[in-house]
Amino acid sequence: MRKFTIATITLPFLLLILFSCGGDISGVKVPADKKNYIGTWRSEEIVLQIDESGSVDYKRDSGGSTTSVNAPIQKFEGNNFVVGALGFNTTFIVSKVPHQENGVWIMTVDGRELTRD
Repeated sequence: MRKFTIATITLPFLLLILFSCGGDISGVKVPADKKNYIGTWRSEEIVLQIDESGSVDYKRDSGGSTTSVNAPIQKFEGNNFVVGALGFNTTFIVSKVPHQENGVWIMTVDGRELTRD
């Protein structure tokens, strides 16, 4: 009975703290002027998937370590996009927006050239 009471009292406070940390857990859809960002982008060590709903799945394998992010886009800042939820965000720096070169879609993110599948 004691464990149930503690959980009943503690859980609402934990949820309040979690959701008041800032950040939207739903994110934003990719706007019309950024539709070319949508798709699966790759390099030798990176896979970046952006879908129309604004969901981002990023994975980078480098030198035995893996970095991954799976969260919604919160906003676009110029060509860059901020991904995260509940106040934990990371900004992807887009130095070259999606464009075609010889029929291949290319985008440079965080200094890495990616091609779209």
